Amino acid sequence: MKKLGLIGGMGPESTIPYYHDIVYGVQSKVGKKFFPNLTIESVNVFDILNMCERKEYEALINYLMAAINNLRASGADFIALSANTPHIVFDELQKRSPIQLVSIIEAACDEAKRRNISKIGLLGTIFTMNGEFFKKPFLKNHIEVITPTDEEKGFVNQKISQELELGIVKEETLSAFLKIVQRMKDENGIQAIVLGCTELPLLFKGVKTPVDCLDTMQIHIQTLVNMIIDD
Repeated sequence: MKKLGLIGGMGPESTIPYYHDIVYGVQSKVGKKFFPNLTIESVNVFDILNMCERKEYEALINYLMAAINNLRASGADFIALSANTPHIVFDELQKRSPIQLVSIIEAACDEAKRRNISKIGLLGTIFTMNGEFFKKPFLKNHIEVITPTDEEKGFVNQKISQELELGIVKEETLSAFLKIVQRMKDENGIQAIVLGCTELPLLFKGVKTPVDCLDTMQIHIQTLVNMIIDD
């Protein structure tokens, strides 16, 4: 078994299902009374969002590299970030990291290819929706990425930062998000909606969406489970 190092706290509400679903996912595949050894380094999501907002990317890299080095010192064989937004500096982190980093975006792109999806809608923080870092692997694989209108982006970002990051789930927020997805389906022809923030599953859990749903957190988790047990 390989040991996973997980950078969590981005935010706590997504770190909890990461931990739960990884340890039980491994147990399910192994088929016996067994839980994997892993280490979580919890960081402050609000510091990360502030650095992204100020475009202090070198500071963000240094902040996350400290977490990576702590996880490497714990004996981790590979590392994952339990959020989409900090992948804004993923390429540079991978260059500097002493061990492999596993991208949530690449995992989601691989799943979109597996499902033969050619046009996706993207929901996430404003940094994820406006940035090129998330879209890059999809465009490279000829998958078109559609984002909401500027007004919708502001609304989505606000609800993520002011509600979901704090574990607050409101029915009216879900209703508004579903209307955005429906509009993107009707006007833009999206075939699937990507939950490009690991807090969004809190809102969409058990909900039927107007199009296919790509939950980046669950896709990432399954990739990590397979890597843990792949000797």
